[in-house]
Amino acid sequence: MAKKGNSIIKGIEIHDLITILNKAYADEWLAYYQYFIEAKVIKGIMKDAAIAELTQHATDELRHANLVADRIIQLGGTPLLNPQDWFKHTNCGYDAPNDFDVVAILEDSIKGEQCAISVYSQIADMTKDKDIVTYDIVSQILADEVEHEEDLQALHDDISDFVESLRRKL
Repeated sequence: MAKKGNSIIKGIEIHDLITILNKAYADEWLAYYQYFIEAKVIKGIMKDAAIAELTQHATDELRHANLVADRIIQLGGTPLLNPQDWFKHTNCGYDAPNDFDVVAILEDSIKGEQCAISVYSQIADMTKDKDIVTYDIVSQILADEVEHEEDLQALHDDISDFVESLRRKL
């Protein structure tokens, strides 16, 4: 554990911060898998565009897990070691896709991003002016999650608008 690095943390118990970060770590791994598997099973109109988006988001979630794990270790903690623990400690959960339609998959993904935005907003609020390193990391991740939600919502809206225009023509 970095003693001088941890000495800059003010007003937060490091143990509590590690616990919160481990929950975010669990979320990132579950989000990674959710995007990975959704990209494999998705069906329907414009699925290739959705696959590209989901695959990119999976890559980003894995990068987020790495950032969070590194910070947990810097703080003297250990990232969750057993994937079964991800389900016990998650904030956002994991919903296995049961409707492979592109619109349903995108709706599930948007819901996941909205949860991640809430989680990282809370961590940013908690660490602002108290732990600049963690604040910086979660701010970067939060910006990605906001962008993910926007990307998914735009694709969802484009597909929904296209389908609606087809229905009007029939």
